[in-house]
Amino acid sequence: MKVLVSDNLSPVGVEILQKAGGIQVDVKTGLPKEELIKIIPEYDGLVVRSATKVTADIIEASTKLRVIGRAGVGVDNIDLDAAGKKGIIVMNAPDGNTITTGEHAMALLLSMSRNVAPAMWSLKHDKKWSPKTFMGVELFQKTLGIVGLGRIGTTVAERAKGFGMKILGYDPFINKERADKLGVELVELDELLRRSDFITLHTPKIEGGKALLGKAEFDKVKPGVRIVNCARGPLIDTEALIQAIQDKKVAQAALDVYEKEPLDPNSPLLGVDEIICTPHLGASTEEAQEKVAVAVCDQLVDYLKFGNIRNAVNMPSIDEETLKQIKPFLELGADLGKIASQLITGALTRVRIQFCGEVADLNVQPITISVLKGLFENSIDGINMVNAPFMAKERGIQVEEIKSNEIKEYTNVIEVTAETKDGAWKVAGSIFGKGDPRIVSIDDTSFEALITPHMLVLKNKDVPGVIGKLGTTLGENKINIAGFHLGRLDSGDAVSVINIDTPPTSETLRQLREIPNILQVYSVVL
Repeated sequence: MKVLVSDNLSPVGVEILQKAGGIQVDVKTGLPKEELIKIIPEYDGLVVRSATKVTADIIEASTKLRVIGRAGVGVDNIDLDAAGKKGIIVMNAPDGNTITTGEHAMALLLSMSRNVAPAMWSLKHDKKWSPKTFMGVELFQKTLGIVGLGRIGTTVAERAKGFGMKILGYDPFINKERADKLGVELVELDELLRRSDFITLHTPKIEGGKALLGKAEFDKVKPGVRIVNCARGPLIDTEALIQAIQDKKVAQAALDVYEKEPLDPNSPLLGVDEIICTPHLGASTEEAQEKVAVAVCDQLVDYLKFGNIRNAVNMPSIDEETLKQIKPFLELGADLGKIASQLITGALTRVRIQFCGEVADLNVQPITISVLKGLFENSIDGINMVNAPFMAKERGIQVEEIKSNEIKEYTNVIEVTAETKDGAWKVAGSIFGKGDPRIVSIDDTSFEALITPHMLVLKNKDVPGVIGKLGTTLGENKINIAGFHLGRLDSGDAVSVINIDTPPTSETLRQLREIPNILQVYSVVL
């Protein structure tokens, strides 16, 4: 296996890759895009920071690439859709920059409130001693509004409390109980804007590049507010920010990120005295660079050598312990998807996956993806656990995931309903004993059928003679029956699963369909 490191990475990370055994590591930084496209087919893994832009055409040129590791949090420089469709896992190192970026946000808060940057410039360059000119404000008992209470936002909240600040938080994904533990008052964005003396942003980029703080938001802020952005440049409309400062709605701002980086030397932001600008220093500490390098290289080795997935941004992470718990259900889910795909006619429009009983307490997201993989396996080349959700989304297929702890006949059941414009089929399965998978119902007809490589699924009128003629026809075609499982419906019909040793020919299927009272016959191959 070969791994390419295309950006400057801490030597500690490179050493982890080199010592892994069975992995050849090439460090080639500053490559032009054309050169990267030329050599990427050689590599199984790629490690980047922020300099390398992993675009769709680079990903498309790859032939062996299985994983891209980003030594940092943000993955804006990687085309996730292209990677997903190609079946390439993208991993990041979400914890490595947390402390460093949180501390930088605090540094900007303090620098801004005490006018550190302009005071230093005045003293060193203008040779002026003018303390009254740079009168500041205290953080003590001021209200800090934190937009985004993830890892970094939480880090800032913990440190701001040490300065005696009152903390407001806006995060639609955080509940009140979690906020209370942090000592944060959870509010809506408009209220945060109205009440905050300081605002700091710690959210991802908004889909479509829309600004979180624009003219409408600046019109709502508490006059004299001070704003910090160490998250994503597009979160703030820079023209609106400059106008808000000129209108005295915003007293100061401190920015570490920008809509386009590097920042244009002629940017109007650099001409506004009330704005502190730093060149994306959020992750720029020796400790952080070592942490993210170690983390992402450990993850790459763990995946390439052992198949463990950690901190993947385009599929659920599955560590070794989780994999042990869900592995039988991953296999069952894939089989149920394969079976359903061979029963439906027409284009798939909707998939409903219900988890009942003990399985509902597990991490079911990978199982859902496994079902999708099974559904697409016979129709899409190169389908895998990474690109299956992308294929569903691309084709406009609705995917619904339902969990229920109610235990009925079996301690665990996965039920897959596959819908097309022509109708729907429902297939349910369970794990028996120490990992024995069974089909437990088809279209609500209950039985316990073995899952084998070759099966027939039949619907027929529940009348005498059907099974005898079925057996005779299979025997005449030299197909041996290994198992027969039948369930009856109140309507007078029956559904059966027949395990057979060899697959039927098209002629055999034609003969079976011509047997009186047989309504439908399907050959299922796993």
